[in-house]
Amino acid sequence: MSSRASAFLVWNGRLHYYIGLYLLFFCWLFAFTGLLLNHPKWRFAEFWANRRRSTTVHDIRVPANLAPLERARDVSSQLDLNGEIQLPARQPRDDQFAFQINRPGHIVEVSVDTLSDRATIQRSTLNAWGVMNLLHTFTGVRTADAINDRDWILTTIWAFAMDMVSIGLIVMVLSSYVMWYRLDGKLLAGLVALALGFACCAGFVFGIRVFLG
Repeated sequence: MSSRASAFLVWNGRLHYYIGLYLLFFCWLFAFTGLLLNHPKWRFAEFWANRRRSTTVHDIRVPANLAPLERARDVSSQLDLNGEIQLPARQPRDDQFAFQINRPGHIVEVSVDTLSDRATIQRSTLNAWGVMNLLHTFTGVRTADAINDRDWILTTIWAFAMDMVSIGLIVMVLSSYVMWYRLDGKLLAGLVALALGFACCAGFVFGIRVFLG
């Protein structure tokens, strides 16, 4: 074996287990929350029915002549609120300005009365199960939402971390192919496992479409 091939195999093994150790708790998080999403009736993990709610009213200075997002940021700063800002498709009334601030475990609905310069805040606080559940799907953006985009730095960091998790898993899978190929006497068993996995995945991806045609 050439020195380059030997070095490649050494680094392939190192990448495999170091990336695996880094991704260990991320994989556990997504595996466990995936179970919770798949079994929402498990009593021990109920979070929405057990959320804590509160309502407060605050005097603020309503900014004028600002774009909706900048207006929401200004109000959020006055109220000391942090999170991903979500603007509605339409405002409820001409004399009201409403938006929502989300972060895992906290949902804050803000309704501003522009005539009285008052803001009503409705908070929903979730327990640890709720935080883990929301982390599974928390991206800060919604499909086909032309109004909102990521505007909280922690959402951007989380999304970048999830991109790295995805890339890391791809690298681990590719490196495992190399390690499997070099196992003596395991080629046939590996091919069977690979074929079964491909068949199951393809069955869900393409089979459902064919049957529901």
